[in-house]
Amino acid sequence: MPRRHLTRWLAAAILLGATVARPAATPGPAPLWPTELLHHLDYVDLRVAAAHFGLKAGWARADFALALTDAGRVRASFEVNQKDFYFDGLRVFLGVPVLAHHDSLWVSKLDLIKIVAPLLDPAAHAALLPAAPPHTIVVDPGHGGVDPGTRNPRIGLDEKTATLDVAKRLARILETRGWRVLLVRDKDTELSRDKKTDLLMRDEFANRNKADLYLSIHFNHATASVTGIETYAMTPQFMLSAGDDHGDEMTRVAFPGNRMDYANLLFGASLHRALTTSLKVPDRGFKHAREAVLRMLDCPGALVECGYLSNDAEAARVALPDYRQRIAEGLATGIQEYANALTLLHPPAPAPAPAPGLLAPPTRPPASPAPTEAAHPPKGS
Repeated sequence: MPRRHLTRWLAAAILLGATVARPAATPGPAPLWPTELLHHLDYVDLRVAAAHFGLKAGWARADFALALTDAGRVRASFEVNQKDFYFDGLRVFLGVPVLAHHDSLWVSKLDLIKIVAPLLDPAAHAALLPAAPPHTIVVDPGHGGVDPGTRNPRIGLDEKTATLDVAKRLARILETRGWRVLLVRDKDTELSRDKKTDLLMRDEFANRNKADLYLSIHFNHATASVTGIETYAMTPQFMLSAGDDHGDEMTRVAFPGNRMDYANLLFGASLHRALTTSLKVPDRGFKHAREAVLRMLDCPGALVECGYLSNDAEAARVALPDYRQRIAEGLATGIQEYANALTLLHPPAPAPAPAPGLLAPPTRPPASPAPTEAAHPPKGS
């Protein structure tokens, strides 16, 4: 081809967007979670997720409820158009509803990654969890001082009074088990008369004291017929909080509390299961919210609504010291189960074997430990 014709051909090829032929690219690995765009969001087939976790997916109710089972035991169950599902019998809320599609149920990819997968397979997420069980625990009795919280006028019980009593009982239990416990407040006082400042000072207290775990204790209110337990962890970035169908300016923000998304999930689920089991009350759900006391934490945290003071019967139970002791014991069990889970996921390294040719030092029977008193660390202001 003459040079002038070759020049014209190349110019035309550039103008038309033609490209020089290249060898076919080697296909990359298949995505872990193949998705389809449904309602403007990426969704994953729950049958695909079940196969990944070695579970069997089958209809519990045709085209309506899908169960993921292991050797006949239901690990998780989902219903079409619902934002909650059941994990080992525990009610857990998602960010967006489950959808029906292609003769299956589908869950959003974000919900799968941040909630469903780490609950079903925590070992696969161990690297994203704290490397050791907690040592210092900050317990925050909600409200206080000028802020009474919710109130039941018939029983004459303020939230601030009940939360402080439960927190003190919990601290005593945890201290006897060897934990260092700090109370955000140990008397009927507020941290600040400005509500917004007061809330921010609570997680600042936890951060300043290098807490390994933070628990905020509350009591709830709703219509008079509602009873039960709700537990909240920090909402992951881009996810909708419980009761939110649209999002707001905070939805896209990565808060400090989001660095612990997986630990928050494990901690919240442990608390919620222990408390609902201990008190034998309705399961109002383990949920996510961008609570002010959870957003800025440098450690895993959760907020527990330990009952509804707006229900006279439940408020009457909360008014009893024995029932508040049961609440404290349930919370302590949840904390212990969270710590146990971390120990199982990060077992201590075995002691090194003696070098070849060297004898190990002789062992002696352990001496009986002398009785000691439980340490009582200084309380927070």
